[in-house]
Amino acid sequence: MKVRLIAVTNPLVEIQNEKLSPEGLIAYCARVSSPHQENLDYEKLLAYCIKNRHWSIFEMVDMTVEIVTSRAISPQILRHRSFVFQEFSQRYAKVNNFETCSPRRQDSNNRQHSINDLDASTTRWFTDAQEEIRALSVEKYNEALEKGIARECARMLLPLNTQTKLYMKGSVRSWIHYIEVRTDAGTQKEHRDIAQEVRDIFITQFPVTASALGWSASAR
Repeated sequence: MKVRLIAVTNPLVEIQNEKLSPEGLIAYCARVSSPHQENLDYEKLLAYCIKNRHWSIFEMVDMTVEIVTSRAISPQILRHRSFVFQEFSQRYAKVNNFETCSPRRQDSNNRQHSINDLDASTTRWFTDAQEEIRALSVEKYNEALEKGIARECARMLLPLNTQTKLYMKGSVRSWIHYIEVRTDAGTQKEHRDIAQEVRDIFITQFPVTASALGWSASAR
């Protein structure tokens, strides 16, 4: 799993010979009806908008991240339809990499929760099973390609832990929702780890907004 920042909206507006930050642009757009639109002080404004759920202003700025994960997790990410995505295509490129999952016990009271308390022998069995399936899948996948079978067909032989890469672009508003939902304990751990990495990036890029939301990099 890997997450990294790709892009953030780059404002062109300057006030007092100072280029606006992305959060400054959010405030600038929020003050569209105000005679004080060029006010560079916006901490209280953004906090007020969050407190009173004036979310539309947070759609004025976008952020794009790159996510490397497994095909088991990428469909969960793609469910967030307010985002725009580009994903690695197994139809056009050969697959080479795989993710490894550390097993957890199914919670008998919550189908969306797992518990990290399996014994060492069970963990070892699951790790070995993943490797056996990966090795067999890769062998048959490569054989299929050598026989001239199209990549779009050969990929049917690949397991869900096949690695994929996505670019995910959305507004600050969408990222706030995504982070709140996917850092919750009900999210699968592998996806939650991604969301926590995204939150750390968000905190760095939008510190005023993150502070108003009560987020900090240490809050994992």
